[in-house]
Amino acid sequence: MKKTLMTGFLLSLFLASCSSVKPNNYIKTISADDLKTHLYIVAGDEMEGRNTGEPGQKKAGRYLISQYEKIGVSYPKEAKDWYQKVPAEFMARPFSPKLGDSENIWAIIEGSEKPEEIIVISAHYDHVGMKNGEIYNGADDDGSGTVALLEIAKAFQQAKKDGHGPKRSILFLHVTGEEHGLHGSRYYSENPLFPLKNTVADLNIDMIGRRDDKHKDNGNYVYLVGSDRLSTDLHKISEEANKNYTKLELDYRYNDRNDPERIYFRSDHYNFAKKGIPSLFYYNGSHADYHKATDTPDKIEYDLLQKRTQLVFATAWELANRPERIKVDRDGK
Repeated sequence: MKKTLMTGFLLSLFLASCSSVKPNNYIKTISADDLKTHLYIVAGDEMEGRNTGEPGQKKAGRYLISQYEKIGVSYPKEAKDWYQKVPAEFMARPFSPKLGDSENIWAIIEGSEKPEEIIVISAHYDHVGMKNGEIYNGADDDGSGTVALLEIAKAFQQAKKDGHGPKRSILFLHVTGEEHGLHGSRYYSENPLFPLKNTVADLNIDMIGRRDDKHKDNGNYVYLVGSDRLSTDLHKISEEANKNYTKLELDYRYNDRNDPERIYFRSDHYNFAKKGIPSLFYYNGSHADYHKATDTPDKIEYDLLQKRTQLVFATAWELANRPERIKVDRDGK
C-alpha cells in the first residue's frame, strides 16, 4: 500500500512538472537562418509569384508539405490528404480576375489532453503572380508568414518529441486566395474541418519580415490587431508572452476602432473573428515594396522575422497548454 501511494505521489509530481513546462528551449529552435532558407525557396523566382490556383502556387504548396513531412508532422486524420480544395467558382467575383481551382493546405500536431480543442495558426501562401513579365515574389506578403508557420510547427514538434507536446491541437493552416478577397480563409470558416465551437483562437500572420516608415529607426516592434476584440484573455496572454520572451514594442495603432485603413477587416483572421473566434493578427505595416516586384527575399530583416515568429509561438504555447480555454467575453467590436 505504501509503495502504491508513493508511486501515485511521484506520478502526480511528474504530471505537475509537465504542465508547467515553459517554451524556453523550444523558442530557440526558431532560427533566422532556417526562416531565410525557406523564404528564398517559397518566394523564389521559380514560384512565379504564387498566384492563386496557378502552377507556381501549387509548387510552393508542395514545398510546404515536404517540410512538414521532413519534421514528422502530418495532415489531420479527419482529412484524406494535405489539401482542402477551394473551387474556382467559390472565388469568382464580378470584375475580378478569373481564378483557377486552388487549395488550402493543413497540417496538425494533435493535443495530448484536449485534442478536440483547436488552436489555428494561419497565413496565406498565395501572392499576385507575374505582371508584364515581372515576377512579384511576395517575400514579405506573405512569404514571411508562410515560413513562420513552418518554424512554429518545428518547435512544437520538437517539444512533442521531448514529451511536452501541446495539450490542445495546433492546426497549421496555409490559406489560398487572400490577395483576391480572403477566399481561402472564408472557405475554411464556412467548411471547417473541425467544429468552429471547438476552435479556441486563430493567430494569423500576414507580413512580419520588414518595417514600415513609422518605425524606420527601430524595427523592434510588431502591430497587433484584434487581440482584445473578442477575448480579454487572448490580449493578456499575448502581452505576457511578449514580456517574458520577446520584448517587442506592441503597436496597437491598427487596432483602433476608428482606423481609417480598416486593417482589422483586411486579412484572414477576420473570417474567424466574424464567426466569434478570438483572433489576433500580426503585421509589420506597409512599405515601399508592397505589391511590387521588389518585394524580394533579400529585403527581409531575418532577425526581426525570427523574433516576431517567436512571439506567435510563445502565445500559441500558452493558448495550447493553459488549464482552461480562453473565454469569449467581448462582442467583437
